[in-house]
Amino acid sequence: MSRTVRLVLVDATGRTLGALPDFDVPVPWWQDAAAVVAGARAAYDVDVTVLRLLAGRRGRPPGGHVSYLAEAAGPVRVPLLPAEAVQPAAHPLRAPYAQPGGPAASLAWAAAQLDRLGRPATVSAQQRTWNLSAIWRLDGPHGTAWLKQVPVFFRHEAAVLRLLADDPATPTLLAADDEGRMLLDHVPGEDRYGAEAAERATIAVRHHALQIRTLPAVDRLVAAGVPDLRGAALARWLCATLALHPAHRQLAGVGTRLDEVARCGLPDTLVHGDLHPGNVRADGRRHTVIDWGDAFVGHPAFDILRLTEQLPAGPAAALVADWCARWRADVPGCRPERAVALLRPVAWLRMAAVYAMFLAGIEPSERVYHDRDVPENLARTSAETG
Repeated sequence: MSRTVRLVLVDATGRTLGALPDFDVPVPWWQDAAAVVAGARAAYDVDVTVLRLLAGRRGRPPGGHVSYLAEAAGPVRVPLLPAEAVQPAAHPLRAPYAQPGGPAASLAWAAAQLDRLGRPATVSAQQRTWNLSAIWRLDGPHGTAWLKQVPVFFRHEAAVLRLLADDPATPTLLAADDEGRMLLDHVPGEDRYGAEAAERATIAVRHHALQIRTLPAVDRLVAAGVPDLRGAALARWLCATLALHPAHRQLAGVGTRLDEVARCGLPDTLVHGDLHPGNVRADGRRHTVIDWGDAFVGHPAFDILRLTEQLPAGPAAALVADWCARWRADVPGCRPERAVALLRPVAWLRMAAVYAMFLAGIEPSERVYHDRDVPENLARTSAETG
């Protein structure tokens, strides 16, 4: 599968210049900007920065014909096709990095931070941009760093990384600001999408140790802005976030269910919130858990349920049984098996609410990334509860 790309170009002031003729890129994922930048350079010798999605003809990623707004980084020497002028006024929910001049401002901030740290960057390359993040690779004689900028609802990621600064299983935060910008040290290895059960078991053991270590820090995390989704707070957040979606049947009794979970005796701790193997990088020596923007303070079972998704029933049950044994050893008298059984439907309900939060916090043209995720996760909630 590939993408056919249409780029509407603007200059640094936001003035519409026209559109490049369509070109194909081999990477189907709409948020992947690196292939688009390389494709525009290869096909038309034009340097661009991808700003945001305009439209996807298929109606849902990946692949198909996709249009983006891009800022030309220099002179455009090829004839451009007519393009409807893009309104210069920014949508109130538009990310700063999705506006003309926004990426340049963030790169300037990152360059200043790297200079301050004595590791200047000589090459920058856009990797990804969409409603959840913009990511740039920054290379220099002293190694690689990554610029990541996130929207408002993910800005507590920096607070999490600061608290976990001494943990080798998390990325090193080099700098952060109040605009959602983070400068991260390079994490070697590859993302572990599709990891087998044995590797997930290793991840689970190390993540359990991290959750035990962060038990005394939950109040500090909440004070630093990490969402507090403990017990009744989670029930209130689910109801409020899903209020505009047809979730009344799935939400019925969720407060009572969470009260029963609390009686199982497991402590609340730091939860990654999206602990699938693709959010873990490995280089043969260590596993590093990345992308902490979904993190919250709450019940630890949410992470093992996410980690065991897409595994066959037998291996998944074995990983959950090992997780339960670890918690029984560390918290004598708790009932982790009962907690997991009660939280299975809530885990899908929480994912539906996460996507509803995304939809409420991003501009309309970007909602195509997530608009089917809410009903799909509500359906999974119903399947778990019967």
